[in-house]
Amino acid sequence: MNHPSYLQKHASITRSRINNFIGDNQWGDVNLKSVIEYLRISGEPHVSLEVWSAPGQDRPTFEHASKQKYRPARVGESFGPSWTTHWFRVTVNIPKDFVGRSVRFEIDTSSEAMIWSTAGDPIMGLTGGEGRERHVDYLLTEKASAHEKPRQFYVEMACNGLFGNGDYHQHPQDRNIYYRLNRADLMSHNEPVLALYYDLQVINDMANRITEESPRSWQALSAANAIVNVFEHSDLSTAEPAREIARQFFKAQGGDSNHQVYAVGNCHIDTAWLWPFAETKRKAARSWSTQLQLMDIYPEYRFAASQAQQFEWLKENYPSLFGRIQAKAKTGQFIPLGATWVECDCNMPSGESLVRQFLLGQRFYKEYFGEISDVFWLPDTFGYASQLPQIVRLAGAKYFFTQKLSWNSINRFPNTTFRWVGLDGSHVLTHMAPANTYVGQCTPGELMDSVKRHKDLAYTNESLYLFGNGDGGGGPLRDMLERMRRMENLDGLPKVKQAHPREFYEHVESTSKDLATWKGELYFELHRGTYTSQSNNKLWNRQSEFVLRDIELLSTIAYFKDRQGFRYPSDELTRLWKLVCLNQFHDVIPGSSINMVYRDSDKIYKDVFTSAEIMRQRALDAIYGELSPLAASEDSGFAVLNTTGWMRTSIIAVPNPLAPAFMRQANVDSSLVQACDDGVVLTVAANVPGYAAQIIEPPTSSSAQFVPVRVYASKTDDSYILENRHVRVAIDSNGQITSYYDHEAKRELVATAGNAFELYDDVPDYWDAWDIEIYSLEKYQTLTNGTLRISQEGPLVASLELKLDISEHSKLTQKISLSAISARLDFDTEVDWHENRKCLKASFTWDILSDVATYETQFGVVQRPTHRNTSWDIAKFEVCAHKFADLSEFGYGVSLLNDCKYGHATLGNKMSLSLLRAPKAPDEHCDMGAHRFRYAVYPHTGSFNESNVVQEAYQFNVPLQILPCDTSALLAGGRELPLAQPCFSISGARNVVLDTVKLAEDDGNSFVVRMYEAYGGHARALLTTRLSAVAVHKVNILEERVDDDAELSWLSHSKTVEVEFKPFEIVTLKFTC
Repeated sequence: MNHPSYLQKHASITRSRINNFIGDNQWGDVNLKSVIEYLRISGEPHVSLEVWSAPGQDRPTFEHASKQKYRPARVGESFGPSWTTHWFRVTVNIPKDFVGRSVRFEIDTSSEAMIWSTAGDPIMGLTGGEGRERHVDYLLTEKASAHEKPRQFYVEMACNGLFGNGDYHQHPQDRNIYYRLNRADLMSHNEPVLALYYDLQVINDMANRITEESPRSWQALSAANAIVNVFEHSDLSTAEPAREIARQFFKAQGGDSNHQVYAVGNCHIDTAWLWPFAETKRKAARSWSTQLQLMDIYPEYRFAASQAQQFEWLKENYPSLFGRIQAKAKTGQFIPLGATWVECDCNMPSGESLVRQFLLGQRFYKEYFGEISDVFWLPDTFGYASQLPQIVRLAGAKYFFTQKLSWNSINRFPNTTFRWVGLDGSHVLTHMAPANTYVGQCTPGELMDSVKRHKDLAYTNESLYLFGNGDGGGGPLRDMLERMRRMENLDGLPKVKQAHPREFYEHVESTSKDLATWKGELYFELHRGTYTSQSNNKLWNRQSEFVLRDIELLSTIAYFKDRQGFRYPSDELTRLWKLVCLNQFHDVIPGSSINMVYRDSDKIYKDVFTSAEIMRQRALDAIYGELSPLAASEDSGFAVLNTTGWMRTSIIAVPNPLAPAFMRQANVDSSLVQACDDGVVLTVAANVPGYAAQIIEPPTSSSAQFVPVRVYASKTDDSYILENRHVRVAIDSNGQITSYYDHEAKRELVATAGNAFELYDDVPDYWDAWDIEIYSLEKYQTLTNGTLRISQEGPLVASLELKLDISEHSKLTQKISLSAISARLDFDTEVDWHENRKCLKASFTWDILSDVATYETQFGVVQRPTHRNTSWDIAKFEVCAHKFADLSEFGYGVSLLNDCKYGHATLGNKMSLSLLRAPKAPDEHCDMGAHRFRYAVYPHTGSFNESNVVQEAYQFNVPLQILPCDTSALLAGGRELPLAQPCFSISGARNVVLDTVKLAEDDGNSFVVRMYEAYGGHARALLTTRLSAVAVHKVNILEERVDDDAELSWLSHSKTVEVEFKPFEIVTLKFTC
């Protein structure tokens, strides 16, 4: 008589029974896993191992490595230290024991590795160790014969794991770890048993995840229990009847109304993080070659990969593999997508940097894969700026994917599939995978989460699901694809199909109704410390963006001045933009990578600046000819070049070799020149037109309208006073502003104090370099042990020098300066920083009342609340801004400008700027050492929209360029200084900024001008150029003509075009010469 089953009364016991039957546990000698393997053989004569170890941290090519002298190696040896490379030459002889069976070679190096053919083709990647990402087998043959010939191949062992070198929270990533060769075996599976194992994985997870209110849960539990009853580990013939039970279970299909999941494999590879760029090049090859192997076995498999930079590395270093990927892309199995050069940070790169991310990425995809990507793909980036929808649209894409907001620490983001609307009103169809992961493991539970966590089922009944090991690469494995096959249309689960993401988006577009919209930034409620970590890296990013901007402008002018004699450096500029965009990867510029990465990025920025200076000099030589700076001497004069788009007046330093002669020629009584104690000579460059140059001559008299700046000690306390015709500023011995009085407005700006240095405890909940937590605001000290002295007394610039002990380990020196020509107060700061989990902020409390503060973002501004009314407001206790943040009320406002800082906060009337952090992981040396940065306070009449804050912030970051040149020869010959007249000018719209001038891509007869509306209003601007343009067209950021091109009004006789702007619109024009 059969015994009855009691599984319904004792379901938990039955579930435990099944888990034990398929698990790695104490029952491993009698359960299903005990007989998955058929046979395993190791050692001579079946497996022969030889090894050659590359010197240092070299990563040699196959061609080099294969020619070296190898020594015998054995299982049990350890190889290292970290980041070294060891090549194994492997010879295998398959014995007759395997006849008729598939045979695999398993090699576990405890690290990452790559199988190479003897012809030098990368075959597949391997991941050793015991994690869920483990993949150590290489299929030698599907069916062994009785007369197998010896096989030889190579294994490239990288001494690092998939996630670097151990727990980065606890240990430095460049420490010396050795990796053990654990296994080098020939083995074969009992394929029916392995198939049964996959069956049970699916059925068991359904039994565990489907609620007991559903009959399907009990059906799954009953089927799994029956399989355990039928299968006998000592009689493998029982696998077939056990599988028949599974097949009957899998026959039940879901209904037509079931949720549809579109699944796509991926292996998100951080371009750098816990490993350097050089290792990423190998990670991409390892991961993607493995996927090509799987595509041959599973024709339904679809795999997506992003980041054009990684494809370019593959093309350069693994050309045969790149060719195989191109072939699979044509079949639709390998899907290049993403649209950008790397999966970049979207908070800190400038607007033009984001444009170049798309321009470089889309051009690469078009050239090598025949089409651009219509999906902007950023699964792991830390927040999404409000201008992205417009930029995405202008780059030829229209869909956006992420899932990162599922990590929010305070608020649950309310949408899954929605229309994301940007600053200008542009929108992109956006989807956030409801399974809340981009490293799915192909389990029933994750598919069920795609329904359970979907927040927009009322409007659309489908979702994307990303599966495959990631961050460190790897990608989907065989067991994931086996489970996926079993779940395609299975009762109890949503329907699932493997597809191109485009298919999902197009179906949503055609079938969804009344999708929700989200306007403005997608603020990420986590990783707020990334606005500040790795301060110098952020400084060099900002500087490189402006340097390349200026080089493109000058090179364009030089090229169209002399097309025959000057060669526009297109290739070199592209190379440098690729490097800058590379360093904007979402774990590099945010400051969340290991120290090795920042050593690499330092070299990259040095390369950028060195090359840019060479190109700058060549462009100036072409423009100025015999007046070139190279011909300058002590008796030469000099000019200044204004590369901003508006007239400006600035205090400048006379070039050092020219200073003595300049002082001799100047009137010693003139207040328009200033000799400083350090030998620097200052003078005024007045009313320099935008995009033009102007000769600077020694002043021979003083202007009656000019009022020198003064500095003097207060008569009432220990503070000092900086005063000019605009403002009077009182500063105490700690560098704090106790008074900031506007003479014209007759108002005091300071409520309590400004420039107060606050040192916060900065111990986040988990992510060290990534996070600043809200509780950190509760514990800080205001630094009050400074000394102050007068360092410059005018008449052009008056300065105070502050020395402040931050702690016994860290010191701050600050030069606080007020010029005679502006109400702006500058802070030039040097810090020797040696703290542990501390954050230094500068705070300013103003007598200004506003519910919102205004922050610069890419090509525009965003307003955020200054109160904490809701949990959404509270979450924005630290936010990102670019060159400025502004707090304004009706009639007046104050801006906080900076040259490299991105972390801001405004609570009530208190504005704070985050200056430095001191996290210890993953870079134990993060920000330790010397720093120099600048910030400024800029008061203005009128609200922000009535101000010139955008222009002032540009000027703070883009100084006038000094051009030593032979002005005497110029004047003697009666000639005009080249660029004395503006090359470009905008009139009629002070809210429009001309941001970029460059040679057009693939068109030596055209140049491109990019402008944007900066304040949030309509505009009609007249753009005039002095270059030899004959026609103009409106283009997108890929420089393709757009439909509304006819709206342009071109006045050929004056080379002027009238352009209409909507609020925050980005407009790109292509001029033909």
